[in-house]
Amino acid sequence: MKLEIISPEAVLLQSEVKSVAVPGVNGEFQILDNHAPIVSILQEGLIKIDGNITLNEDVKKKFTKNTEGRWTLFIKSGTLEMNNNKVIILAD
Repeated sequence: MKLEIISPEAVLLQSEVKSVAVPGVNGEFQILDNHAPIVSILQEGLIKIDGNITLNEDVKKKFTKNTEGRWTLFIKSGTLEMNNNKVIILAD
């Protein structure tokens, strides 16, 4: 599936991924390939990305790689939409 993470400053990521876990307001949840359409509000926490992604040098410092080999990005809040096998996250 395709993942786009957009902040007010820049597009942080546009890549094919295996899965993404996000901090929803009712708890963390994971989205996999071909997930049903969903819109959700996100709270402060980590976005965890599983997949072989390439990060641009100008945004690479915002991401870290955890001990499980997943890339993570800390957000303060945001909104997520999953539709047609594409996840768009608007993140602060």
